Amino acid sequence: LQAAGLLDPKAGGPSVFPPQPPGVWNSAYSSDDWKNDEGSGRWRRGLYTFTKRTAPYAMSATFDAPSGEACTARREASNTPLQALTLLNDEVFAEAVRHAGGRAAAAAGTPRERLERMFRAFLTRPPSPGESDLLLAFHERQRGRLLKKELDAAVLAGPGEGDPVERAAWALVARALLNLDEFITRN
Repeated sequence: LQAAGLLDPKAGGPSVFPPQPPGVWNSAYSSDDWKNDEGSGRWRRGLYTFTKRTAPYAMSATFDAPSGEACTARREASNTPLQALTLLNDEVFAEAVRHAGGRAAAAAGTPRERLERMFRAFLTRPPSPGESDLLLAFHERQRGRLLKKELDAAVLAGPGEGDPVERAAWALVARALLNLDEFITRN
């Protein structure tokens, strides 16, 4: 959320309900229903996400969050196919890359300067010349695919101002950065 520019920095307050797939909370023992927040609660830190012992927030479980039932001195890290699928398809990540793509498309400067700002936001370091070249070539290939209608720009860009093809192309670059091991893994 921070890298994409969506994080709501508000501290304290009630629990929030960020987007998660429908039906995760379905249970024979409860009629409770998860209602996704529509306001800024959607973009609060995970610390504020409502937790239900019998049905934890799906993304937290996918990325090895402790259950909260016992003290955890050290969090184990894993790398699973489910994590990769979540990063590619989960609504939270899709909205984050759309927002990052829209910001990059609307930003002033050359494509290289836009890429450098996005790269720094996601990885907190400047890209090497080789990384820049690869990502700019990727951006141009995706832009070409979008112009040929091989990909649906409206879906990839989401609602927003400006050229949907450009926003979608930058969203695909953001998605690539978000899926790098360097972004996912804290070392």
